[in-house]
Amino acid sequence: MNRRLAVILGIRPDVIRASVLLQMLHESPDCNLHFVWTGQHYSDNLKDVFFRELQVRRPDTELNVGGDTDAALVASVIAKLSPVLADLNPAAAVFLGDTNTVMGCVAAAQLNIPVVHIEGCMRSYDWRMPEEKYRTVTDHLSDIIYAYFDEYKQQGIREGLNPDNIVVVGNLIVDVLERYYFARKDYYDQLADDRFFASREIQRGKYFVMTAHRRENVQSAEPLTAIMNLAGHAPLPVYFLAGYRTQRSLREMNIALPANVILVDPVGYDEILALIVNSCGVLTDSGTIVEETCVLGIPSVQMRKSTERPQVYDARSSVKFDPAEPERYPFADIYRKLDTLRGGEWRHALGDGKSSERIAQDLLRRLAENDFSRHRPETYHLPIGRSYQADGV
Repeated sequence: MNRRLAVILGIRPDVIRASVLLQMLHESPDCNLHFVWTGQHYSDNLKDVFFRELQVRRPDTELNVGGDTDAALVASVIAKLSPVLADLNPAAAVFLGDTNTVMGCVAAAQLNIPVVHIEGCMRSYDWRMPEEKYRTVTDHLSDIIYAYFDEYKQQGIREGLNPDNIVVVGNLIVDVLERYYFARKDYYDQLADDRFFASREIQRGKYFVMTAHRRENVQSAEPLTAIMNLAGHAPLPVYFLAGYRTQRSLREMNIALPANVILVDPVGYDEILALIVNSCGVLTDSGTIVEETCVLGIPSVQMRKSTERPQVYDARSSVKFDPAEPERYPFADIYRKLDTLRGGEWRHALGDGKSSERIAQDLLRRLAENDFSRHRPETYHLPIGRSYQADGV
């Protein structure tokens, strides 16, 4: 019986979301887990520090993919992952999220290895985003899809995905915060001491945190300028955790930092959480961070035209700002709305902290029962093309 499971990840949000699940699978005697890291994120502050702080075992295989464009990077992922999967011959290949790394599902599909997609059926319906294309491709190549919410499952069904292949589990980020923040709150209280803030030239409770990384926001001057203008109108300092691509765009486009913005390199997970929970709010285009702030009780500005995570709006934890149309969102209104959210309480419906357990149990059951190959026309409840198994002449 094949009990080998290949889990393929490549960026720091992947490590965050999968951390609890990876520990569960590693600890199970019924799973031979092989952890593959593509290397899409490769520096210490984007990779290794997250392994250390989230207590994730080092990858069994690192692909060290590379490329100057999305096309080159995806090609590298597929080319380097294919021989690894061919050699491993796992019962299934598990992918998470919506980045260049998930396009490795093409390599698995070419080898007829069942594909599992965690975080499936999410849709922003913003076709400018490469992530939207990757989500769609991966879902339609997947044999098993773990979706966070039933509304996501319904989105997938409307696209023609087999409903029997989609398992609703809740959002993994709740599990992670339950284990690494709420269960260790004393640690974060000690970490965020007076020296922590003094060394960063900010004051506890008197600053905003900002991140910006999405292509549609940082690869064109207009939206990136709008984001910096939004930060510049903040009534307090803005501590900007800027990715390297964003920093490069600011330099190449000659976009000046506002006087109240403190730009720093990316930091580890412990530091991110300490900064968030002691801030007045977060300005971000990160899907993970708007969910984290929703769970942590910190208001956020979601700097996006559209989102695959509307639940944060349902919870009234987040305010919208579209960098492509800044004139529709006066800066004063944004910060006034944040003020109304700050210090309030809201209930999120993101999950109950047991999503990782549900996925682990389902994966282990499928390993035991060899129940992964579900991408077969005969399993579909929806109509299929009439050419299927048609008689010849």
